[in-house]
Amino acid sequence: MPLITMPREMGSLGKDVAAVVAQQLGKDVVHHEIADQLANKMRLRKSHVMRFLEGKAGMWEKMTTDQTSLSIYTADEIFRIASGSGTAVIRGWGATHLLGTVPHVVRIRVCAPYELRVKRMMDRIGTADQAFVEKEIRMSEEAHGAITRRHFDVNWKDTEHYDLVLNTERLSIEECADEVLNLLKTPRFSETDQSLQKLRDMGITAHVRAALRHDTRTAKLDITIEVNNGCATLSGIVNSDEESTVISELTASVSGVGSVVNNLKTTARAHRRFDS
Repeated sequence: MPLITMPREMGSLGKDVAAVVAQQLGKDVVHHEIADQLANKMRLRKSHVMRFLEGKAGMWEKMTTDQTSLSIYTADEIFRIASGSGTAVIRGWGATHLLGTVPHVVRIRVCAPYELRVKRMMDRIGTADQAFVEKEIRMSEEAHGAITRRHFDVNWKDTEHYDLVLNTERLSIEECADEVLNLLKTPRFSETDQSLQKLRDMGITAHVRAALRHDTRTAKLDITIEVNNGCATLSGIVNSDEESTVISELTASVSGVGSVVNNLKTTARAHRRFDS
């Protein structure tokens, strides 16, 4: 079954559309649950992670948040969820851009005019403080925009990143859900052996990166990992043969890795090549 990704857009009613779609499919919507896993992996409070992602972090929280680790562990978790069978919709977390090249992933944006979204959020939380709500929406979107620019070099609002854009000013929640469900029925988004293998290979790549980041011996290394049909090819420059061996062993231990091709070079060998 196709997997649906949606960005979070406060006041758009995307949350409601996702809930109806998931109910119709008998599957789950994933949203805040990812934060628990990220907090555990990064040894931070969940509130710390959420405040950082929502653009509300203070100076100390910003200084103590490793953005590279956050990106690596987020990808690790997104691909773990995407490879399961119980999820219909993943909301937020860059899933649209992480999974965008997988053929059976359907990328949906549910939007509405800014003024309408502000009014909806005021009604939802029961406040007459328009300035407060506008600030919350602005911080959320600025944070999301900064993250997608940094990690994916895209503007998340550009329509070319989506297969379907729905405006809830003109369409009801039920009408939006029907449009999504109709799109899921098209052959273009059917799962195939090739699309599933692509998802597996992309997931293995993310899981290997997370495993290397988690181990203190390899946490700061920057190498290239390419996975094709379960074969992981490693390339780049490391400090020693021992380090290269550790990377190979950690890579081989990741579920789904069938074989490892180690093309890593050590700094000593690189220097000898350069000197010659």
